[in-house]
Amino acid sequence: MSWRRPAREDPDMAQTNAEPRLSPVYWRFWWATGFTTVGDGAFAAVVPLLAVTITRDPRLVSVVSAATYLPWLLLSLPVGALVDRHDRFALMWRSQAIQAVMVGVIAILAAFGQAGILTLAIVAFGLGACAVVSGNAAQAILPDIVGKPLLHRVNGHQQTITTIGRQFVGPPIGSLLFAVAVALPYGMAAGSFALAAALLATLPRRGRHKTEPPPMRTAIADGLRWLAGHRLLRTLAVLLGVNTFCFQLANATLVLLATQTLDLSALVYGVLLAGAAAGSLLGALVNARVVKRIGAFPALLTALATNVVVFAGIGLSPNAIVLGALLAVNGFVTTLWNLVTVSLRQEIVPSGMLGRVNSVYKMLGWGLIPLGALAGGVVAHAFGLRAPYLVAGVLRGIALLVALPVMIRAIRDQRS
Repeated sequence: MSWRRPAREDPDMAQTNAEPRLSPVYWRFWWATGFTTVGDGAFAAVVPLLAVTITRDPRLVSVVSAATYLPWLLLSLPVGALVDRHDRFALMWRSQAIQAVMVGVIAILAAFGQAGILTLAIVAFGLGACAVVSGNAAQAILPDIVGKPLLHRVNGHQQTITTIGRQFVGPPIGSLLFAVAVALPYGMAAGSFALAAALLATLPRRGRHKTEPPPMRTAIADGLRWLAGHRLLRTLAVLLGVNTFCFQLANATLVLLATQTLDLSALVYGVLLAGAAAGSLLGALVNARVVKRIGAFPALLTALATNVVVFAGIGLSPNAIVLGALLAVNGFVTTLWNLVTVSLRQEIVPSGMLGRVNSVYKMLGWGLIPLGALAGGVVAHAFGLRAPYLVAGVLRGIALLVALPVMIRAIRDQRS
């Protein structure tokens, strides 16, 4: 399917195949992504740390994690239709501004010792709802900013800044500030979201639709039919759903595995997450070259098979060094998966449908994350804190075997 340009193209956004340079609009967008992901990373690191100061019950800790991702199941489809009919940059900066306000409220409550599990879960849900809007809009607007020939390169840049902010900068800074004062990391995250909103608000607006968009129900149904009719993307979406369920099943109680089973401090836990981020950062820097060298689908298979082994290894980790090394490998191959699948959707799906198809893909792919978090809490409570990673590794291996025929056929089609 051919790529269609926006209805009204801003000269500053234009990108031709003959000109490989990235536009100033993209680089402002890139900086906004950086500020956002620093806030995301800090918040994601310190919320479980705050939760374990309130309760040691892994089921309650997992509730907060589940609330963060529940909006992907409940809101993804209508948000996708909104992204395809409204100014995507405006949706992004407004959602970032709302996130700044919500995290600021948590900072005040934490400073006075008034933040409970229910409060954390409510704010986590609100932040997740804003992330559904901004994340969908960001992926949908990217082909309009740079054009399809540069997508692999630009998605590599996006993965790099996302990894740096969300995993390498945000978590250790958040953990360090948390050790100083509970409210500090939340204030820092609120400031990061506010800076991102201010920067996104300066980007050019997209032109209005020349024709009246279809009703919401029709628009959502169009996105569902499009993805249902594409066997490869449909298979990848379902596989992503199983994998993210397994990831959250294992990861929801990682803070307890680190602080209780391995007896690590809050500061070391943040450093551990930074070590995992090092693998993700390396992947963001080199994985575009890996894909170019071995091909997209062989890279996918390599990433998926490696993660099966890594998850089992994390569950058996004897100390922080082994755990950190395996988390780093997980970060590397997860980045490889993301780079290939995001670029694939942006190349295949028409621009006018990208928001809706992305929303269906993300609903299938991320909608089970809350259930994974809750399941992880139950498994950890019943069988111990190492069990979730072992169970997740087995489930991921089964899912890969089921999806393998479709992916092998895609590799053959690519080579023919």
